[in-house]
Amino acid sequence: MSNNLKYVLVHFLILVSLSAMTQNDLKNDSLPFRDITQYPSSFSSENVLLRMIDGLGFRFYWATEGLRNEDLIYRPNEDARTSEETIDHVMGLSKMVLNSLNSTPNITSGEETSPKSFEEKRKIVLNNLFEARQMLASNLIKVEEVKIIFVRNKTTSELPVWNLINGPIADAIWHTGQIVSFRRSSGNPFDSKVNVMLGKLR
Repeated sequence: MSNNLKYVLVHFLILVSLSAMTQNDLKNDSLPFRDITQYPSSFSSENVLLRMIDGLGFRFYWATEGLRNEDLIYRPNEDARTSEETIDHVMGLSKMVLNSLNSTPNITSGEETSPKSFEEKRKIVLNNLFEARQMLASNLIKVEEVKIIFVRNKTTSELPVWNLINGPIADAIWHTGQIVSFRRSSGNPFDSKVNVMLGKLR
């Protein structure tokens, strides 16, 4: 199967998944990753990476659930990012993950801030991660072929999937933990009913 045909098929499957998810969300008023109790039935490199993305999506969903304006503007000191600036960074990282699976070059650094509303940013992060995990679930993506592609000053460089794991995925998990810490400091702690081991709300 040619690469072009493969990516057309992958995106068709993702659109079907997103459509089904959207209909479900209209009923349940939810975004992806609220619950990740359903996991792959087989072991493969693709499914391991998929499950890492599930774990990130679940943590980000609950880290950002119910954030108030006073939480979003909180920063522990003048040199640190605010919670919302941290969310901007996670948004850039989530796009980098999706771009890697799409073989799309990363033009921006992932450090940029965004004028979008918090609700829009949260939805973008979760949908980027959902689309990435659906691509892996399609069985049309081979992990060993995944690369992070950067374009800087007309120069293109590539890194293997290993750097996707220890780079943007691990970095997004790291920063999601910061959001949890920041919201505790601003008086709105993470929901104690969230069970990160089982991937559900108790």
